[in-house]
Amino acid sequence: MKAVTTIIGPAAPLLRDNVDTDLIIRIERISQLKRGQLGPYLLETLRYRGNGPESGEREDFVLNQPAFRHACTMLGGKNFGCGSSREMAVWALEEAGIRCVIAPSFGDIFYNNCLQNGLLAVRLDAEVIERIAMASRDGANVEVDLRALEIRAPGIDAIRFEFDEAPRAALLEGLDEIDQTRRMSEQIAQFRAGDRKARGWAYLA
Repeated sequence: MKAVTTIIGPAAPLLRDNVDTDLIIRIERISQLKRGQLGPYLLETLRYRGNGPESGEREDFVLNQPAFRHACTMLGGKNFGCGSSREMAVWALEEAGIRCVIAPSFGDIFYNNCLQNGLLAVRLDAEVIERIAMASRDGANVEVDLRALEIRAPGIDAIRFEFDEAPRAALLEGLDEIDQTRRMSEQIAQFRAGDRKARGWAYLA
């Protein structure tokens, strides 16, 4: 997966609670489309007047506004990504150019899917997120620095955030769980060799 270090760009505010994965990407799009084709259908029912991009954009929706059309960070409300476990919700966000979501809380499975796909999910208090939204209200760049664990935006002091060290290291290096396992191939081989001697009966050959 793509490494995450510093993400710089406008932060689009979608400050509503309980944005679920069905809203992020509709179930019928998952059955119709492949990975790499989902981006235009991100938040489809909010983004378009009817069924898909061909129905026309809703001008009042944040991602259709000139200041946020190329946003790379999304500011959300509580329980962002709740609902079903579909990984495609993360794919749709990434394919639409979103590299980071900042919210007070996330659906657990959605959060883990973010980690496995290189999408940075940051937890901050709602009032802090509102300050970031105000700082980026005209499309000003927000800088999310995973190395320094800081968020910087015009006119406000740098905001510190917490992030568990193991997933932080994996994101910084662009390693998913398979990559991390491969890095331990020597230790795994040593364990298997010792276990074969101790429990030979468990091995077919």
